Amino acid sequence: MKKNNFKKFWKLGVKEFNTTPFEINGDGELVVREGNYQYNIYDLVRKFDASIKVYMPFVVEQRLSHLIETFNDTIKQAKYKGKYTYHFPMKVNQNKEFVLPLVAEGAHLEATSANELWVVKKMWEGENFHSKIRILCNGPKTPQYIKLIQHLEDKNLTITPIIETMDEAELLKDFKGERGVRLNMTLKVSSHWDKKIDRFGLSEEEILSLGKMRNLRVLHYHIGSQVLVDNDIIAALREAFKTYVKLRAINPTLDTIDIGGGFAVPYEKKKLYSMEPLVKRIITTLRDLSDRAGVPHPDIITEWGQYIVAPSQFTVLKIVGSKNIPKGVAQKWYMVDGSFMTDLLDTWAIHQKWHVIPVNHMDAKKKERVWLAGLTCDSDDKYADADGHVLLPRLEDVAQGEDMYIAVLDTGAYQDAFAMHHCLISSPAKIVLQNGLVTVARKRESPEEIGKLFGW
Repeated sequence: MKKNNFKKFWKLGVKEFNTTPFEINGDGELVVREGNYQYNIYDLVRKFDASIKVYMPFVVEQRLSHLIETFNDTIKQAKYKGKYTYHFPMKVNQNKEFVLPLVAEGAHLEATSANELWVVKKMWEGENFHSKIRILCNGPKTPQYIKLIQHLEDKNLTITPIIETMDEAELLKDFKGERGVRLNMTLKVSSHWDKKIDRFGLSEEEILSLGKMRNLRVLHYHIGSQVLVDNDIIAALREAFKTYVKLRAINPTLDTIDIGGGFAVPYEKKKLYSMEPLVKRIITTLRDLSDRAGVPHPDIITEWGQYIVAPSQFTVLKIVGSKNIPKGVAQKWYMVDGSFMTDLLDTWAIHQKWHVIPVNHMDAKKKERVWLAGLTCDSDDKYADADGHVLLPRLEDVAQGEDMYIAVLDTGAYQDAFAMHHCLISSPAKIVLQNGLVTVARKRESPEEIGKLFGW
């Protein structure tokens, strides 16, 4: 099999699968390309020792820049009168090395807790922000959260609390800055959002009952994570616009629709919808609805967090052992130096399926069906893909004294924040690839460092 055929087999270099930075070199090893720079991942994992998380900020920068350009170009072509802004939902990844490049590329931010807003405060007071940055505040508004919102508004940060309950409407009635309100629609879509009763936001009836609200600027809604069908995104937009028109008749200051997150990531490398056609549909739908309703074209906010950051990080694990499976879909267990439960919690929490590829021996002609298992003693610390197994090179074909490594792609969203220390397993080291340089953002935790977290 030729090199390009192996590349196709592992689904690398495909825009629709978010694998364009990945290549295979002549030795069958995984390579990341950043323009004319090239990083050999097999060399890096031997140098830094897996398990490691590999972060590519240039991917974040490219994706956000392209998203903003696509919206702005489409707005111009469609003669749309509103503006577009992107808000990064910090809950997706609060790491400094993720947030700062996003802000540098023009992202505004969305916070969901007092502690996330504390990070914003730290950046604002450190003069890391341009004065025109805007912060949306979602999530339950504790007294501490509201106090910090008020403090930052007093410090001249453009901060917009989003009202999600009738109690919050009362608590924020004297807030002098701009505000928003979150709509809880009954519309259900195909996504990871499987809750029959949503506790976030207000019904249309409740929102309209609030009457005229001081400086109401934003109508926000969120229909789910990993929305699998683009028609659902448009259907939700149409539904929310009905409320927008009614609410704007009472509150003429209302000028923005925030459609939230939900853009799906092709974790399993199966084709989903594309960003560019969806953006065009969003713009033309809002234009036509606004024109028919006789209202100005609203400004648009999206909070597509996973779409931007998930493909910017992958996790590399070393295979440290194997065990035969007498009867099963797979032939062997491959044990990894790491844990799916501690480092990739969505594997267990929502049964996330990942794109798993080898880091070395990518050109192996013989492969076997395996189940992957982590280092904890928990029976749930395992992984198999949608076919019930993972196809990987055979360990017996690896030269003596050489290790096999695997990469789990698209781990840049949520997994860092969800990570835990079940069985006191160490979190992986994190390295950053940028401008041809490799830097260590965080070392792998020592037993002493983990012990301190538990009082030892």
